[in-house]
Amino acid sequence: MRLAGWSRVAAVLGVVAAAALLGAGAGSPTAPAGGYTRAQASDGQYVYVQYCLRCHGANLQGADGPPLQGPQFARSLVTGKMTTPAFYGFIHDGMPMNAPGSLADKQYLSVLAFILQKNAYAPGPAPLTTRTLAHVRLLPYPNLAPAPSPGTTPAPEVSATVPPAARVALDDSALRGAQNDANDWPLPGRTYANWRYSPLAQIDTSNVAKLVPVKLVHTGMYASFETTPLVVDGVMYVTTPVVDHHMRIMALNAATGDTLWSTTYALGSFKLCCGPNNRGASLGYGNLYVTTLDAKLVAFDARTGKERWETRVADPSVGYSESMAPQVYDGEVIVGSAGGEWALRGFVAAYDANTGKQRWRWYSTDPKTFAGNSWKTGGGTVWTTPAIDAARHLVIFGTGNPNPDLDGSTRAGDNLYTDSIVALDTRSGKMRWYYQEVKHDLWDYDATSNVVLFDVHRGGQTIPAAGEAGKVGWFFIVDRRTGALLRKSEPFVTQNANMFKANSVLPGANGGSEWSPPAYSPQTRRVYILGMDQLMDFKRQNGAPHPGFINTGSVFTNKQKPKIQSGSFTAIDTDTGKIAWQYKAPAPMIGGALATGGGLVFVGEGSGAFDAFDARTGRKLWTHRFVGGANAPAVSYQVNGTQYIAVAAGGNFQLDYARSDVIGIFKLKP
Repeated sequence: MRLAGWSRVAAVLGVVAAAALLGAGAGSPTAPAGGYTRAQASDGQYVYVQYCLRCHGANLQGADGPPLQGPQFARSLVTGKMTTPAFYGFIHDGMPMNAPGSLADKQYLSVLAFILQKNAYAPGPAPLTTRTLAHVRLLPYPNLAPAPSPGTTPAPEVSATVPPAARVALDDSALRGAQNDANDWPLPGRTYANWRYSPLAQIDTSNVAKLVPVKLVHTGMYASFETTPLVVDGVMYVTTPVVDHHMRIMALNAATGDTLWSTTYALGSFKLCCGPNNRGASLGYGNLYVTTLDAKLVAFDARTGKERWETRVADPSVGYSESMAPQVYDGEVIVGSAGGEWALRGFVAAYDANTGKQRWRWYSTDPKTFAGNSWKTGGGTVWTTPAIDAARHLVIFGTGNPNPDLDGSTRAGDNLYTDSIVALDTRSGKMRWYYQEVKHDLWDYDATSNVVLFDVHRGGQTIPAAGEAGKVGWFFIVDRRTGALLRKSEPFVTQNANMFKANSVLPGANGGSEWSPPAYSPQTRRVYILGMDQLMDFKRQNGAPHPGFINTGSVFTNKQKPKIQSGSFTAIDTDTGKIAWQYKAPAPMIGGALATGGGLVFVGEGSGAFDAFDARTGRKLWTHRFVGGANAPAVSYQVNGTQYIAVAAGGNFQLDYARSDVIGIFKLKP
């Protein structure tokens, strides 16, 4: 999905730099005047990409070396009693590892400024210098509670109990009939079609201005927050991002936000590119199914939160990870593989919902369309929850970029089935059809956004269709019986004329549309898509793949002159592909959309704005402002006759939007 660049810095750098998780939570320190400037940190980003990224990751999350962000390393700061002058002296004298002390003082200071900025230390009016280092405090910071050893799951913390009458043991009949139950949100997309549409209409265009928060639930996990809550019979299930190698799985009272139970799950080692995210759970057969960044699938008792079983999906040491909300269907739990920036082979696999044993696995790289043996490490990972066409026994999803992302010299050919919409037989895992959006991708133009199923009208016919909002900037609509392309929409983001040839590319590597799931409204027959305009400079670098190492074959950065950093929220008519209306946002949009029977669509922004629009006209009708970015998809449900809206607002790692730990629950003011 998103990564860049190469070179090496010693791992111990992370021990001191991580102090800085401070900006994400309580007690954040601020650098005094003269701490560093934003321009200095911007310069430091380029130094970091060139000399530090290979070991520490594009977002300081760690790769071969440890992260330069995160609470697990913040503890090391207090242990070492590290001061900023000592920190600077260490990196100045010892880094880069292959050429210690070889950079200019200005470069060392700017990369230190970049690390401080990424960890939310406040800038000042003057740049950081060797004389002002002593004025920048790394300590004190909030104490962190001791964590259990990786691989152990303590007993759930129980505040109350899931009501005995709550229908948590959903069977296949209930899951297939989810569209007939307006009260609940039982699947990641609410239904197998992934519409993210609630037919509830108590909140509508005439009264949405009266929407107020019922509860802001604090999870205690301050990090990039992308979960989709599930709600059944008044019980809400949420997952948190990973902090200090731990995540929480929680059951809440959906009307009040009160915790029913909370389980803390400890992860082992993992590698990731795009943040410590988890996009939610799936519910079925009395279990809550969760994937983990260390590439496991875990089943929890939905009523108690106790772990029932776990299974290893893939090897995290070579770069596989899991962040998607799995799909539950016909006794199976279906997952895809994340980790597209590593030299690995993508797949989709199904597991027995009762035992965790694998039933089938389909690999997404076709040996016939990759040169030599490059198919073995050819990418094509699957990041987001697939849709299900139960009538045709199809599981339908989008696949990611080939690997290396921007270097195609070793993988000549079309590189099937990367950057594609793919349909498999749910019973066997055999491929039924595919449509490739981008052949031999050299621009990181994954098909990462969730596939949506709907019917289109054309030539007097009603055609069963599937749509996917590509990073390339078109909404692709295919016949879901055959995979044949029916139409591409008008571009929903700006596309430069030579985007498939130039080194300065728009859309950039984030898209288009990133992983953000769109919403579809049967009232308007429109799909609502989050977009981003980010002009990026690409610089290709050839190199051999190494198992367990990031392998992008490239560096890409946001172009500074002219700098394009904006977003959009677009309504597209699925019958014509035309844009019905578009909201222009001041910053790139990532998270997801919700449509409702009240004629509304909801979407969040990185600024913390959570907005409601008239689904037909695009007029903004209501906004609530969170502290953290509202970068997750919202849901709607009903409890005791009252309609609620809920959304996670914890910011986003990939676009560096402000972090928090909040799930907001809203209803109409009495």
